[in-house]
Amino acid sequence: MTISTSKTLSLDWSIIGFMAFLHIGALFALFPSNFSWTAVGLALLLHWVTGGLGITLGFHRMLTHRSFKTPKWLEYFFIFCGTLACEGGVCDWVGLHRIHHQHSDNEQDPHDSHRGFWWSHMGWMLHKLPMKSEISRYTKDIANDPVYKFLQANFILIQFAFGILLFFIGGWSFVVWGIFVRIVAVFHCTWLVNSATHKFGYRTYDSGDSSTNCWWVAVLTYGEGWHNNHHAFQYSARHGLKWWEIDTTWMMIQLLQAFGLATNVKLATK
Repeated sequence: MTISTSKTLSLDWSIIGFMAFLHIGALFALFPSNFSWTAVGLALLLHWVTGGLGITLGFHRMLTHRSFKTPKWLEYFFIFCGTLACEGGVCDWVGLHRIHHQHSDNEQDPHDSHRGFWWSHMGWMLHKLPMKSEISRYTKDIANDPVYKFLQANFILIQFAFGILLFFIGGWSFVVWGIFVRIVAVFHCTWLVNSATHKFGYRTYDSGDSSTNCWWVAVLTYGEGWHNNHHAFQYSARHGLKWWEIDTTWMMIQLLQAFGLATNVKLATK
């Protein structure tokens, strides 16, 4: 299957509208009435819960690559945290990422970095891509799970309910910082793995694509910035392979392992 250039792909106006809504909502953080250090602290905590535990540990390393296993209740908890990141349904996320790895930096790659920084960062999401029809083929292992089916179908409603909860706890400042600012921050940190770590940094391994190891992306994404290592050993639970490549998600997996909550942990071969 081949795809045409972005100039000939139809725009997905529902996604464009959704992205505009979230980014405009985040701008309300500039109003002094919406500022409080408690709200900022909430946003930072939820950044880790939804972007770190949810997307990085749950969606990516645990579910997409099956680099370790947890008890089912804990697996569902991590996936629920990832659902709160609002990066689409879990099946769509996992399927597109598996497609990316199979066709990294080729025409079939949804965020092929050869199309430029903007495309790989977020431009690809604003178009109707033909490879989205292939997602079901890449997610047969999770598509029939009733919990995943529920989270896939209702991730926006879950976010809305979470926003109502934050409003009753802390008012509009909690909504602005805990929902809008936090979601936009998690979005762009996650997207930097698709864009910046295919452009900036160094390469340790010949991974067959342009993936790089970028320290500052690793800081923002709990270790995901060691992307060249990941593409070389995509099933490894540990991405930071050198002693200086700090990987906080790997530290979290080690902690789970110490308590017997992470098993079948896969690591890169020497």
